[in-house]
Amino acid sequence: MKALILAAGYATRMYPLTKDFPKPLLSIGRHSIIDFTIAKLEAAQEVDEIIIVTNSKFIPRFREWLKSVKSSKRLSLLDDLTKRKEDRRGAIGDMYFAVKKRRIQDNLLVVGGDNLFDSSLRDFLSFVKKFPDFPIVGAFDIQEKKAARQYGVLSLDKKNRIVDFVEKPKKPNSTVVAMCLYYFPKSKLRLLDEYMCLKDQSHDASGCYIGWLSKRVTTKAFVFRGCWYDIGNPQFYKQAKKEFGRVCLW
Repeated sequence: MKALILAAGYATRMYPLTKDFPKPLLSIGRHSIIDFTIAKLEAAQEVDEIIIVTNSKFIPRFREWLKSVKSSKRLSLLDDLTKRKEDRRGAIGDMYFAVKKRRIQDNLLVVGGDNLFDSSLRDFLSFVKKFPDFPIVGAFDIQEKKAARQYGVLSLDKKNRIVDFVEKPKKPNSTVVAMCLYYFPKSKLRLLDEYMCLKDQSHDASGCYIGWLSKRVTTKAFVFRGCWYDIGNPQFYKQAKKEFGRVCLW
């Protein structure tokens, strides 16, 4: 299984912190945000390679960071060849770019570079083993419908199949939201090609693809427990530092 970390965004909502510095490399105590993801992927035996897709503006920063990273897996950077927000490919566009550029023909685990959660990937990957032929979305119950408006909201049946997905709804039907954590079996990667050919679909928010995908093929969700932060603004970053700041990964 290949792991792809999405780290090519420009994080304008985090300015001035991220004006000249990539959000995934912002510090959380002794570590950077992305270090927490790397540590989880390191512990996942199923993953044999980690690819980090970033942009031309920030790739020098990632190269410096990479010098200090000790990994037992193949770990590499991929430049998506954009230099400013106006040219960005978007999360789905970067997934597609990475799959094509690296010629990925394996099961794929996609993780957002700004996601921070305290659970390991063990239970998620055990769920994947039970349903290896289905796309699987990492999800989290944030308990409050008002807060759910900021995310892609999932409605699930008793077998954890996604029966409805709405990106940032004004009136959420559920408090279960999608994390930027996805498993795509290699047999379903071809659907990304099909989606990218649709002119009326967004290439930005990854949830747009999940909404479309869940209507095409059976797509399941695994609901994580514990603590999760999607670091999309300075307030969430401050809260994440308080929650994870004392964690020592290595």
